[in-house]
Amino acid sequence: MKVAENQALDQLNTFGISARAGMVITIETEEDLLSAPGLDPARDLLLGGGSNVLFVTDVPGIVYLNRIRGIEIIGEDREGILLEVGAGENWHELVTWSVARGFSGIENLALIPGLAGAAPMQNIGAYGVELASVLDSVTAWDWHTANWVVLSRQQCLLGYRDSVFKAAPPDRYLITSIRLILKKHFTAQVAYSGLAAELEKSSTGSTGLADVYAAVIRLRRQKLPDPAVIGNAGSFFKNPLLPTALYQQLHDRFPALPSWDAGDPGTKVSAAWLIEHCDLKGFEKNGAAVSSQHALVLVNQGHCSGLDIWELAQLVQARVWDTFGVRLEPEPRIFRHADVS
Repeated sequence: MKVAENQALDQLNTFGISARAGMVITIETEEDLLSAPGLDPARDLLLGGGSNVLFVTDVPGIVYLNRIRGIEIIGEDREGILLEVGAGENWHELVTWSVARGFSGIENLALIPGLAGAAPMQNIGAYGVELASVLDSVTAWDWHTANWVVLSRQQCLLGYRDSVFKAAPPDRYLITSIRLILKKHFTAQVAYSGLAAELEKSSTGSTGLADVYAAVIRLRRQKLPDPAVIGNAGSFFKNPLLPTALYQQLHDRFPALPSWDAGDPGTKVSAAWLIEHCDLKGFEKNGAAVSSQHALVLVNQGHCSGLDIWELAQLVQARVWDTFGVRLEPEPRIFRHADVS
């Protein structure tokens, strides 16, 4: 276990926001976790790759940095493998590892930033695939009971960018590992229109495992700004899920509004389209901006503060509400200590 006091956090969040923590404790093993001080959710924060958090204030207490690693095949049959992955493993590197070995199921999730432990928290998804399709179980430390828990996929209550880990009190669970069921026999999942079109444009026209993986990477690089170049946390807002009556009203007014049937809950619509049609794509204020590359991404153009990003996010929410009557919900966790007014 590594301990450092009064630490800068700008290298630990993909927005590149300047913030500080009273202490950073790096957890590299389960034994480290058992010897770490208890978590105070009012002052402390669990942090993985920092790709899904916005620091509006400093963290007055402890940042627990999850760096538990390891990739191990713990079960195998003719159809596939059961893989156990440490929460501190880089997610994209895990996807690359699986594709290189011919294991399929997560190739559509290539290049999603962050660590493996964050994947079930958000039920990460892209190009027609969600983690829910391959997740077997999650092992976590429960701060409330001071004990280990193993949650099945069903117990994780995975939904659209949602899970039991987000619904629980903040930072109740520290995920230490996840188990995935990957297949040995590849079936391309290319129902997402943009992915199918990208594969058709390729020189080979093939839809093998490596082809889908490469096409997903090309699409993400075309559409989304690289956090290593300009600070961002990927998609900042969820695509809103609308009740049938509201969706029908909007569809009647705006027939071009992209939408997806979500079954009984209603219809999902494109948050990016809503933001663009409020003339906010490329809008900038105090160094925080709506990306000109993709309207769903908010970016740090240089040295803006977390508060600048948050105020821009609130402006976007207000404009979309005033124009369409739709509330946009942020995807990242907004860390704002209660002592700050």
